[in-house]
Amino acid sequence: MYSIFKNNLVLSILFIFSTSFISTNTTENFDSSYIDIEYIVLNETTIEVPNYVFLINDFNGFKELLGFKESTGSYSRLNKFGFMGKYQFNLNTLKMYKIKNSNNFINNPELQERVFLINVQRNKWILRKDIKWFVGSIINGTEITESGILAAAHLSGPGNVKKYLRSTGKDDKNDAFGTSISKYIKYFKNFDLSMVEAVRKPKV
Repeated sequence: MYSIFKNNLVLSILFIFSTSFISTNTTENFDSSYIDIEYIVLNETTIEVPNYVFLINDFNGFKELLGFKESTGSYSRLNKFGFMGKYQFNLNTLKMYKIKNSNNFINNPELQERVFLINVQRNKWILRKDIKWFVGSIINGTEITESGILAAAHLSGPGNVKKYLRSTGKDDKNDAFGTSISKYIKYFKNFDLSMVEAVRKPKV
């Protein structure tokens, strides 16, 4: 009796051991009716699904993508050139909006979001004629859109974007890290920013 039990135990162990090496790609001709369903589940291949963030093409999607591009979305980011926060503003830009305390700015996410919005509003006012003239045209192989123009204005300032558009792409400035106006125009095209009002002198 003991020998029969021992032999059955050995056979069971060998069977389990052998099924653990069956690949999901080599079981086409294998009779699965002889395999306990428990072992099929245990040996099933795990599929990893990529983690994507889906952004709607509106102002929220625009600002979140730009914030991620600038600082990976970190409100506390400070780079070696002194650019601060989620959207990497420098102190000269902040002074236009009467913000002089950099510590207060970098520790205040709500203020950073507000400054980003009013800066887009101001840039949209400054570039209103260029948006009217150039949206829909092709420069350096890229269709010009309002969101692309405003993203580029955040990168290099509205004056440099005017020069880029009016030189038909010949005056293509880079920032301190080598990112060009043309790259931002292409990267941030086709967001709907119609809900953002152009404001000449926005206030925090």
